[in-house]
Amino acid sequence: MKKIYVLMGLLIALLFSNTAFAKQLNIVTTLPDFKSIAQYIGGDKITVESLSNGYNDPHFVDPKPSYIIKLQKADLLIENGLELESSWIDQLAKSSRNPNITHGGNGYLFAGNGVKVLEIPTGKVDRSMGDIHPSGNPHYTLDPLNGKIIAKNIADKLSALDTDNASYYAANLAKFNAEMDADTVSWQAKLTPYKGTKIVTYHNTWKYFTDRFGFVVVDHVEPKAGVPPTADHLTNLIATIKREKIKLIIVDTYYDRSIPDRVAKETGAKVLVLPTYVGAAPQAGSYLSLFDYDINQIINALK
Repeated sequence: MKKIYVLMGLLIALLFSNTAFAKQLNIVTTLPDFKSIAQYIGGDKITVESLSNGYNDPHFVDPKPSYIIKLQKADLLIENGLELESSWIDQLAKSSRNPNITHGGNGYLFAGNGVKVLEIPTGKVDRSMGDIHPSGNPHYTLDPLNGKIIAKNIADKLSALDTDNASYYAANLAKFNAEMDADTVSWQAKLTPYKGTKIVTYHNTWKYFTDRFGFVVVDHVEPKAGVPPTADHLTNLIATIKREKIKLIIVDTYYDRSIPDRVAKETGAKVLVLPTYVGAAPQAGSYLSLFDYDINQIINALK
């Protein structure tokens, strides 16, 4: 009996030892797109949650005290950077007193490392230019091939934090890249008939998407980023839409569509409300399905 008890004790000790070694990395992201990609790469080796959802304007997320607790426990913080979330995430990270996840910490990741950033302003930048980002246009997640760069950054960071599972993360990254490459070819084929189509967007959100798929953004409902349209701007915008025969006005889900609807009524253009982030529509529950949904909606609108 003593031998049996000894064996049972060893088995229990071994069980608890394996459980300890199998501890999942605790990851917090600022955007749901990073959560989706991290889930794909990390699988059952991680837990991950996003501080914002797809319906939030990522510039203005309400910093809840519960977020500080989440960040205190985080092994890794993944953020968009380029001043997109700086108005809320910087103070939250500081308040968490978790130096590991602050800029330069081992548990911090700028998801866009290696992305070719567009529209970096030159010369003096001030508030008269609107809500401009000194580091460039921050909406790089809307180019699916940038998603591959994001995925590699995440896989590399997970491998550095959890070396025992590096091969697991590498295998998932390879699967993600293969799926993204195949889907991007399919998306580009679907949109080929519409290449060169002129559109208007509410905010300067869609630059990476339109460059990837060949659309031309002629103007924005906002005269400057983050600045509500004036009567003069709307008059000029309506004239441009009529002159250029523009048929589509794209509005992000978190913007009020009342003004775009007024412009559409004056011009005959169609307002299309599209999710820019994962979860902003039921059909956009993952990073890949976000593009599926948006592209199909655009095609249906232009038909």
